[in-house]
Amino acid sequence: MSEREILWQPSPQRIEQTQIESYRAWVNATYGLALRDYGELHRWSVTELERFWESIASYFGVRFGEPPVRTLSSREMPGARWFEGATVNYAAHVFRDRDPQALAIQASSETRPLAAWSWGELEAQTGRVAAGLRALGVGAGDRVAAYMPNIPETVAAMLACASIGAIWSAAAPEFGAGAVIDRFSQIEPKVLLAVDGYRYGGRDHDRAETVDQIAAAIPSAPQVVRFGYLSGRGWSAEFDSPPSGAPAQARAGALEFAQVPFAHPLWVLYSSGTTGLPKAIVHSQGGILLEQLKLVNLHLDATPDDRCFWFTTTGWMMWNFLVGVLLSRASIVLYDGNPGHPDMNVLWELAEQTGMSCFGTSAAYLSACIKARLRPRANHDLRRLRALGSTGSPLSPEVFRWVYEAVGDDIWLFSTSGGTDVCSAFVGGVPTLPVRAGELQAPALGAAVEAYDEQGRPLVDAVGELVLTEPLPSMPVGLWGDTDGARYRESYFDTYPGVWRHGDWIELHSDGGAVIHGRSDATINRGGVRLGTAEIYGAVLTLDGVADALVVDLPKPGTDGWMELFVALAPGVALDDELRGAIRRRLRERCSPRHLPDAITEIPEVPRTLSGKILEVPVKRILTGTPVERAVSPGSLANPEALAPFVARATLTKL
Repeated sequence: MSEREILWQPSPQRIEQTQIESYRAWVNATYGLALRDYGELHRWSVTELERFWESIASYFGVRFGEPPVRTLSSREMPGARWFEGATVNYAAHVFRDRDPQALAIQASSETRPLAAWSWGELEAQTGRVAAGLRALGVGAGDRVAAYMPNIPETVAAMLACASIGAIWSAAAPEFGAGAVIDRFSQIEPKVLLAVDGYRYGGRDHDRAETVDQIAAAIPSAPQVVRFGYLSGRGWSAEFDSPPSGAPAQARAGALEFAQVPFAHPLWVLYSSGTTGLPKAIVHSQGGILLEQLKLVNLHLDATPDDRCFWFTTTGWMMWNFLVGVLLSRASIVLYDGNPGHPDMNVLWELAEQTGMSCFGTSAAYLSACIKARLRPRANHDLRRLRALGSTGSPLSPEVFRWVYEAVGDDIWLFSTSGGTDVCSAFVGGVPTLPVRAGELQAPALGAAVEAYDEQGRPLVDAVGELVLTEPLPSMPVGLWGDTDGARYRESYFDTYPGVWRHGDWIELHSDGGAVIHGRSDATINRGGVRLGTAEIYGAVLTLDGVADALVVDLPKPGTDGWMELFVALAPGVALDDELRGAIRRRLRERCSPRHLPDAITEIPEVPRTLSGKILEVPVKRILTGTPVERAVSPGSLANPEALAPFVARATLTKL
């Protein structure tokens, strides 16, 4: 089967019913155009940039407190200025025109059974938290940090911050104290919202002492408001009994919406923090509002009948995206816990129980389902499931095919690629386009994506650096504490001045599709042939005996380097000559004869960040002599013990 063979094609009726088709017709009528398909709509969106984003604000009825003077005052990157003069409130758009009885959130966890919140309950809980924050003196521009899990109360707390104009920042409770301190100390929050603990894999994890440690280390000495998640006690007294001297609106718990400038910070997200302090990335209320209105309505095609889920923690930008689905008429589904406990069926059971229509996850999770030999369609009622999304790392053609064989043959499968840096996707799903194995369907509207060679020349049907040649409203307004913008420019604009370099390899096809080939700083060059590590993993992980893998390219004088492949094996499998031979044959067939490993080594597990990213660069640094405490922040890891074999190897090398 050709890897470019179409696996799914939306029917004409399905295409006609999508929101993106309605929007295209509206654009044609409003601007006197004759855009015939998605490709022409996308070209218009990146050439008529100002008019496109003006159309998004108009089509979705964005309510400005004060109207903008101009949509885009400068296209320069960095430094683009969007909707200057406008005031807006993100949370006001989430809650506008809601039926209090309608479904807003369904949530389940290892701690709690499945439950539902109506829009009335979400608004009441958001008002309660907003009142408590105001009573503690929180106002526009103050930071509120949350050490909270993926539960409805966390959603309410984030929306409460947005309603006030306070700045939200979150870390999942599985983050260690050091990683949290590295993040929150940068922004010096006035209030720390913290959970007492969480349950994962059937085991309770107390966090009371960790919270005390975090609060004591943050220079701003934040007021701590605790949430009894394990104890079942809910919010502590600060949110139950505002002081008598607090403003009347705080005591009443009324949900009011502060109008703030378009570029006013909404939240601070963080890079993975695998080396040094993580970048504290600041996104704006207005920029995220417009980006998410576009993304969840036009690209996700979320409708009132949809129940949308993404498996994520609060420390990953996909949580912020999932909350953004509430800007549509869809409801959302939350899950807090281990997706493999008690077995790999837990999320598919959740899909059946909630009537889930969009199931969002990661490539690693889908690969784990394949390894577990799951066939969800045979064991679960998934009749309402119309879409399945994946992000975090490239999705191999084999996983695409498994979805259509094992989950459903009329499912829109979309893989997306973007990042924390813009809290969105550059390339991803389009509900009117066909699905091809191993491919992302198209660049997103408004995203001027190109592949550049080393000289900054655009490439087509060839692998190059993923760049954006035009600004997006959801690009950071800056990095926290980076007063002169030097770190921001260095992070994204040093390689190609005036052009955003994201750090991924991308191949843009002439017909609009795309393939992500992994991080450009984790590429292996053999005899002038560059290969992304994602392609190596895509080949190796098709072997039944290999559960996970990590590859590093170490410098070796007089050679192209020393390429070592580390593999975690399935239970009962041995790394013998037969398996080593199978790995080499698969790499030769699927990748290139030049990219056969110099050594294949077994490890217990692959070290990953809490958001599931493989630690290629930090492992390479450890193996080349960088002390582990400088190479990686252990608190940012899902499995810090997985570094032990690499630390031991580096120690022996020194001896």
